[in-house]
Amino acid sequence: MTNNDVLVDAISRDYREAGLDGADRAMLDFAAKLTLTPQGMEAADIEDLRLHGFDDLAIHDIVVVTSYYAFVNRVADGLGVELETR
Repeated sequence: MTNNDVLVDAISRDYREAGLDGADRAMLDFAAKLTLTPQGMEAADIEDLRLHGFDDLAIHDIVVVTSYYAFVNRVADGLGVELETR
């Protein structure tokens, strides 16, 4: 198993326990909050990303990708799409 495989596995189990650097952790905390409690998003959440080095374009991309995944998952759930088995 490569270092990348180990990291991907750790993130998929619980990103909070994966030993990520500050910027990656801040990005995933933001994405988790946007996914789980979007009504709780505040200007301070964006400011935290800026403090971790993300510019406006990167923040835009984080929001769009996070929102897109939520949208696609809700469409799939609404239509009863089942996961493929390998």
